[in-house]
Amino acid sequence: MCAAVYIVSTVTGYVLTSALLLKCPTLLHRRKRERFLGRHISHRGGAGENLENTMAAFKHAVDLGTDMLELDCHLTKDEEVVVSHDGNLKRVCGVNANISDLAYAELPPYLCKLGVTFQRECFCEGGEDKRIPLLRDVFDAFPNTPINIDIKANNDTLIKKVSEMVVKYDREDLTVWGNSRNHIVKKCYKENPHIPVLFSFPRVLQLLGLFYTGLLPFVPLREEFLEIPMPSLITKLKDPDRLTRSHRFIAWLADTLLMRKALFQHLTARGIQVYIWVLNDEEDFQRAFDLGATGVMTDFPTRLKEFMDRNGISKPQ
Repeated sequence: MCAAVYIVSTVTGYVLTSALLLKCPTLLHRRKRERFLGRHISHRGGAGENLENTMAAFKHAVDLGTDMLELDCHLTKDEEVVVSHDGNLKRVCGVNANISDLAYAELPPYLCKLGVTFQRECFCEGGEDKRIPLLRDVFDAFPNTPINIDIKANNDTLIKKVSEMVVKYDREDLTVWGNSRNHIVKKCYKENPHIPVLFSFPRVLQLLGLFYTGLLPFVPLREEFLEIPMPSLITKLKDPDRLTRSHRFIAWLADTLLMRKALFQHLTARGIQVYIWVLNDEEDFQRAFDLGATGVMTDFPTRLKEFMDRNGISKPQ
């Protein structure tokens, strides 16, 4: 009887303490310093309105008033840091060659028309700017704009050069970097712990495990930004006739586990921003903000800007 009472009291105490710290995490953790706030984030500069990862796309988004640019980096054969999502140029340039095998001067221009990855049966036709830009060109052009850098290759030289460039341009408080792979994020943090990092995919899974076991309020977190997809998007991106019941169930389960308002509120209370990607219609914009996401990443910055203006969604005072 005494053992049962002890177990019940212990479990009750744990549950109550976890619930309290979930709501009030600053009782245990110091809130992270907010370096910048991203509400409106332009994915690849806005891949639905201009050719992805081009200076034209970035300029359009910045002129529109985006809070943050999201872009991807690779390293050329002559060790130039370039802005490109794909390591192979077949999809974007029509040339079956790897960026790492070519010098910067040898890189071909983008195709005139590119598919929009996160919008079903959608293509973007670009203007005159079809050049793959250098990262330093972006830093030069937009010195005050926060930038989200996805380090696409597990390359120590790439990570070192990006870090050196961030320091040179005094952008440690205007940059977040990382990748879905945990070993890349670890290398980024080791190279420069002053640049905030993203949660990698394994760390997202760990985060969910901690959340559902009630341990999350007790655990310190190194990352400052959580970027996650909205799993229900699969039903919009795939042909409905090709989605099996198992696919739909997995998408529903992932969505149910990941899209949790209590989780987002806890993280934001700890100073960790939550971004949901890549959302391209108003229904998903609304859902993300209703769930308490800090910001939305989109291929259509004009569409998101109009939605936010119409609904009075702006940076909190």
